[in-house]
Amino acid sequence: MTDWNPQSYDRFARVRLQPAMDLLARLPELPEGDIIDLGCGSGGVAGALHQRWSERRLIGIDSSPAMLETARQTGIYADLFEADIQEWTQQTLPALIFSNAALQWVGKHETLMPALARQLPTGGVLAVQMPYQHTAPSHTEWVVASERVLGTSPPSKPLNVLSPEAYFELLSPLGQFDIWQVEYTQHLEASGDGHPVRLFTESTFGKPYLDHAETGKKAQLIDAYEAGIAETYPLRADGSVLFPFRRLFFTLRVA
Repeated sequence: MTDWNPQSYDRFARVRLQPAMDLLARLPELPEGDIIDLGCGSGGVAGALHQRWSERRLIGIDSSPAMLETARQTGIYADLFEADIQEWTQQTLPALIFSNAALQWVGKHETLMPALARQLPTGGVLAVQMPYQHTAPSHTEWVVASERVLGTSPPSKPLNVLSPEAYFELLSPLGQFDIWQVEYTQHLEASGDGHPVRLFTESTFGKPYLDHAETGKKAQLIDAYEAGIAETYPLRADGSVLFPFRRLFFTLRVA
């Protein structure tokens, strides 16, 4: 994919922050060590993490130079590193690996999640939140529109999320494991730039599909997607939308 667009992603910063705050509220006490913001993006969760553990070093990891530059401007992180999450390792054991809406972009969770857990000391915590929306029209209509307009879909799978049962079997033997789902009813404000659900998804799940389209086909792809979601996510009288969005959470405290 092309690099991420922090401005497009942060357009719905308040809505995107709520799941991170809910995950943060469920975290137990931590052992000594740094706080890792894994897939930190533009630094949207940095303030909340720093407020909770202001005496600890906060380290951000992301693969997007544009997102890291925006995160750097917060002035909160002790260090920021550009790295592929699948290849990332930490020299000293951190107290917490916190990942908000990032690991769904990374494949091979069967090996990735245990590998992350192995980077934690006894009592260290892995805390993860990922969208669990891939069967909803907000996501499936990108596939439908892409095949209709382009005759194809992106070569890479845009989402990598296992079932809750799979994560339980994988991680519960490693310590105290909790997993849950929440469906948020997100109020997306009206916009003159297009359907609010399209604007919300085009900077995340829809990004590979737009990247895959030639410049002359992007507008057609957008029109086809908006037509596909219009009935499922109808505009309110003021042009806003109530948008149900399901997310998957889990925490692992390493034994």
